[in-house]
Amino acid sequence: MATHHASSAEIVDLETWAQDVPYEQTKTIVKTDEMELVRLVIPVGKEIPTHKVSGPIIVHCINGKIEFTVMGKTQVLMDGQLLHLASDEPHSVKAIADAVVLLTIIFKT
Repeated sequence: MATHHASSAEIVDLETWAQDVPYEQTKTIVKTDEMELVRLVIPVGKEIPTHKVSGPIIVHCINGKIEFTVMGKTQVLMDGQLLHLASDEPHSVKAIADAVVLLTIIFKT
């Protein structure tokens, strides 16, 4: 079955999504030529190794707690906190509690 991507002006309820960590997985919410919006489910202890994205990103912790390592510094993001990152900046993520993260990637044009 094809993944549903939200249409322009479609409401997406992130609050209810934050309650389904044990049942759901990562989902792409919106994908266009200019950007991608992804809901990441990161179970406690899971680590996303160092990588980089060729476009600016916004990492918004909807629920839970993650360690975000970039530029030699590890920061903890908790419910409702976000950070942005410039293009091509190597970074890694580790869940220190079950987490739901909203990731926005802006593609270079």
